[in-house]
Amino acid sequence: MRIEVLRSGGFAGIQRRAVLDTAGRPDATHIEALAHSALGACRAGTTPHGVPDGFHYEITAGGRTVHCADPHLTEAQRQLVRMLLKEGA
Repeated sequence: MRIEVLRSGGFAGIQRRAVLDTAGRPDATHIEALAHSALGACRAGTTPHGVPDGFHYEITAGGRTVHCADPHLTEAQRQLVRMLLKEGA
C-alpha cells in the first residue's frame, strides 16, 4: 500500500510531503491497519478547522484522501503522520 502525507501550515507555512510504500516491509500489516484507522477517523472531502499557525495534513492511502488538523488528530493519525515524516521519502 502506498501511503502519502502532505503537511502544510505552521508558523513558516512550509509544505512537507512524505511517501511510504508498505510492500515488502515486515511491519506492513501494522502500518496498513494504522492507515485504515487514521482514514476512518475523518470524513472524505471535509477540511477541519485547526488552530492559527497549526499544521494541516492531507493523508492519502488506498485511493482515499482525507484532511485533518492539529490539535484534533486522533492517536492513529498522529502515529501515522509521525512515522511517514520520519521514514518516508
